[in-house]
Amino acid sequence: MNTTVTEFILLGLSQNPRVQTILFLIFLAIYITTWLGNLTIILVVIFMPHFHTPMYFFLANLAVIDISDSTVTSIKMLWDLSSHTNTISYNWCIAQVFFFHFTGGTVVFFLVVMVVDRYIAIYRPLQYLLIMHPGVSVGLVTGAWLGGFAHSIVQVAFILQLPFCGPNVLDNFYCDVPQLIKLACTDIYVTELLMVSNSGFLLTLIFCVLLVSYTVILIKIRTHVTEGKHKALSTCAAQIIVMSLIFIPGMFIYDRPFQVFPGDKIVSVCYTFITPMLNPMIFTLRNREMKDTIRKLVRKMMSFVIKESK
Repeated sequence: MNTTVTEFILLGLSQNPRVQTILFLIFLAIYITTWLGNLTIILVVIFMPHFHTPMYFFLANLAVIDISDSTVTSIKMLWDLSSHTNTISYNWCIAQVFFFHFTGGTVVFFLVVMVVDRYIAIYRPLQYLLIMHPGVSVGLVTGAWLGGFAHSIVQVAFILQLPFCGPNVLDNFYCDVPQLIKLACTDIYVTELLMVSNSGFLLTLIFCVLLVSYTVILIKIRTHVTEGKHKALSTCAAQIIVMSLIFIPGMFIYDRPFQVFPGDKIVSVCYTFITPMLNPMIFTLRNREMKDTIRKLVRKMMSFVIKESK
């Protein structure tokens, strides 16, 4: 590797200082909302004993991943918008690629875990708690994180063997593989094919498997489930919506030769900022038990604050 580039310039979403200030306020509000929504789910699952089930354990872990996923890109972007800077060192750029694909890959594998959980709950309801005991649940979560780690290591390995000798301008608000490999001063045809197969093909394959799996589950619910049918349908619907919000933008970015399209930045904003913010809303709005519990907690907190203020 013969890399002479020490830093990259991120063009971001706008170069206008006034627009940057507005964007900072918007994305700061989104980031705070992401934290509040996902942290609420985590705390509810931890402190409410009736939520100590495999499904809610997985939901709380997904909330942890959403916070992590959003933080990887949000902190740097918010700093750049507030300070009106747009550079990132080579090492930090590689680190951002690693953590971005680590959390992103973990989300993908985690959605597979969640569909496995629903499949067992619907097809083996009487044995569900025996099959999905704490050891299995923790093992599945650990497997998802290890899968994300392995995927990320492959991405970084591809990048590290590429030489960067200029130019060093990335037309994005964070470092990612599609833009980085375009700056390599070598033939990147094979690298592009390897990247597409590792990211795009993997996303498409898992997405198709999940669609088939959810179709089988929904058919089973509609034809055989009588007790708790609405709750089962609502849970699966929420997971399908979240799955679509994650996979469809991801496939748009990675499931094609790495060409720059005008809509790339908008799509990137969707799955780096919007999706982690919407996930807790989708799950809570479609889960009456979770909504009722959150309302009770909010009322208790408000009552406590009022009493303390008197």
